[in-house]
Amino acid sequence: MKPLDDAFFHRDCLEVAPELVGKLLVHRMPDGSLRRVRITETEAYRGEEDKGCHASKGRTRRTELLYGESGIIYIYLCYGMHWLMNVVTGERDQPQGVLFRAAEAYEGPGKLTKYLQLDSSCNGKPLCPDTGVWVEDDGLVPELDTKPRVGIDYAGPEWAAKPWRFVMRK
Repeated sequence: MKPLDDAFFHRDCLEVAPELVGKLLVHRMPDGSLRRVRITETEAYRGEEDKGCHASKGRTRRTELLYGESGIIYIYLCYGMHWLMNVVTGERDQPQGVLFRAAEAYEGPGKLTKYLQLDSSCNGKPLCPDTGVWVEDDGLVPELDTKPRVGIDYAGPEWAAKPWRFVMRK
């Protein structure tokens, strides 16, 4: 299996998000073992104009990573208890990213990071084997459904309804 390279992530989030579905998210554990799960759902967040994106309020200490290099992990604590992991995509200074929303047997982004034992220690690291967290391509290209994003009613009906959630068809 081949790890995805920087060029994969150096594209618009609306190209990257659907192509991540079906890939394998891998974490090398402290004992050297690998936890590997198939990504079944992603969500795209695209720029300051996207009211669902953390960058919608501009550049802040929290969102600085979204303005940086593609292929970087952006992970944050949601509701004070769930780590949610994203990967930065696109061009520098054009904030966007993709949320890893679910994997086989791990419905929900918090359950996914809990199983993989990912937390703030990953924030700002490249998504590559050298850092211990990466995405592999084993050749599977699943059929997808597009759906509205989840949990962003605060963004308003226009942005919450965007079909920027990509789900592996069962």
